[in-house]
Amino acid sequence: MIVIISPEETVVNETAFVNSFFENGLDLFHVRKYAFSIDEMQRYLNGIDEKFHDQIVLHSHFHLAKELGVHRLHFREEERERKAYLSFTDYTLSTSVHGIGDFNALDNIWQYAFLSPVFPCISKSGYGKDHSVLNDFQYRKNLNTQLVALGGIDGNNYKQVFEHGADGIALLGSIWQSNDPLNTFLSCRKIAQ
Repeated sequence: MIVIISPEETVVNETAFVNSFFENGLDLFHVRKYAFSIDEMQRYLNGIDEKFHDQIVLHSHFHLAKELGVHRLHFREEERERKAYLSFTDYTLSTSVHGIGDFNALDNIWQYAFLSPVFPCISKSGYGKDHSVLNDFQYRKNLNTQLVALGGIDGNNYKQVFEHGADGIALLGSIWQSNDPLNTFLSCRKIAQ
């Protein structure tokens, strides 16, 4: 599985790129736009072809999901800990963790979880520089929740992530900081298949 996460700051022609990613086999797209107003989020999602809305995952603005045909929601670690997801159990849910112990403790409500940082992050300077969870994959006990690796993954190292047992990869900085986001995605997709 390959997941792309939106940049926090809007990129020129961003939704056109998202449509191209989907047309070329992207599995899921995470919309992480916490600062967007309701109108901005509606415009953004309306810029993505409706046929792909079932592959969109919202990190915020959950109240818009039903109206826009989105069936997937992502809860941050602190939201999960305070059980903010309990009123959204009719949706496909994902979450984030930062240690294999937390991953192993997840219950079956979570389809998958981002586990990070795998490598030093491309989009967050310094994050993952002193600590990596890659070697901790060997201690995975939770086989009911898919493990999606996040953090510093690019075309040079993602095979290593799959070799360590990840079910998927999440791309952020390697896509949006690339001069050619579509071809960066396509190169990862080609080898991942």
